[in-house]
Amino acid sequence: MDIGPPKRSAEAQVVRQPGGRSQGRRLRLAGAALVVLVGLGFSLRWLQWQFTHVVLDDARVTSDMVMLASRVPGWVRELPVTAGDSLRAGELLVQMDARESTLAVQELEARLAGLGARRAELQAQRVLVDQQSASQHAAAIAKLDSARASLPAAEADRTFAEAEYARAGQLIGSGAGTRQRLEQSRAAVDSARQKVLVAAAEIRNAEALLATALAAREQLNVLDRQLESLGPQQRELTATRDRAGLDLADRTIRMPFDGIVDRIFIDPGEYVLAAQRIILVHSPTAIRVEANVKETDIRYFRPGTPVRVTVDAYPGQVFQGEVDRVIEAATSEFALLPSPNPSGNFTKITQRMPIRVQFRPAPPPGLLRPGMMVQVEAEARE
Repeated sequence: MDIGPPKRSAEAQVVRQPGGRSQGRRLRLAGAALVVLVGLGFSLRWLQWQFTHVVLDDARVTSDMVMLASRVPGWVRELPVTAGDSLRAGELLVQMDARESTLAVQELEARLAGLGARRAELQAQRVLVDQQSASQHAAAIAKLDSARASLPAAEADRTFAEAEYARAGQLIGSGAGTRQRLEQSRAAVDSARQKVLVAAAEIRNAEALLATALAAREQLNVLDRQLESLGPQQRELTATRDRAGLDLADRTIRMPFDGIVDRIFIDPGEYVLAAQRIILVHSPTAIRVEANVKETDIRYFRPGTPVRVTVDAYPGQVFQGEVDRVIEAATSEFALLPSPNPSGNFTKITQRMPIRVQFRPAPPPGLLRPGMMVQVEAEARE
């Protein structure tokens, strides 16, 4: 018996609206078109960026790495720092054995003190000789003046006595005088003559005393020469003392600036030689970027050119900077083993030109460390 097709339940029936299939297809096409447009936009943006920007991968953060060494040899007594310490300028890094240098400075200080005492002694002696010789000179002049003044009087007495003696001789010849008077006159003449001789002797004695006083005054010149000779000795000892002081100061190595200790090459108790490296330090505030640019792109990098710096250690963080200077020689010129090409076979290789980039503004101290790899981007504008 034909009962007809089986009936479907209401739940199993699917209501199909006309045009539903075509609407889904349009949505899929629109989505695909949107994806293509977005991809095309990004591709065009990437191509435009590639043609208008230059990217340097051969770049890294750097700083002035200062190698501290000792100017004098000696034993290392103290080394209170370790790698990674942040120190202020003037803090102690290395203390070397300074006992011998200290004794040398003390010895020279003692010699300089003795030289100063010798100078004071000579100056006091000069003052004493000056006063004594001045007194002797004044006394000799006074005595000479007195002797020279007494000589005319003695000569006058002698002349008078000789005249009296002659008159007494005439009187005794005429019978008017006495022999006693004659003898008295003769004695007076002898006495007057002796006084003249004594006055002349006193003059010569006073002149001798004056010569002695003048000779004593000449001793002042001798003392002056001795004082002058102390000057070169003092300068020589001072220079030697200062040299010993430098040797003593060089046995204490301090931090030259606010910086960080990067590496230590010695241990306490070791003996170091002059110019032997001891500690490597750098200043975190003097961070910069050094990059190598292809010679074909060097025209885009001039002093003052703004650049963007991205650091591998901090993805997504961008630092602003500018080209500080361009080195005027390719990196190949600094190679330890240059290639003179003796065989005649030549392969042309694009050379690299070093540049230096300064951060504008400077990053916080300690954020960037020497050796970090970075990328430098600049617009390709001539």
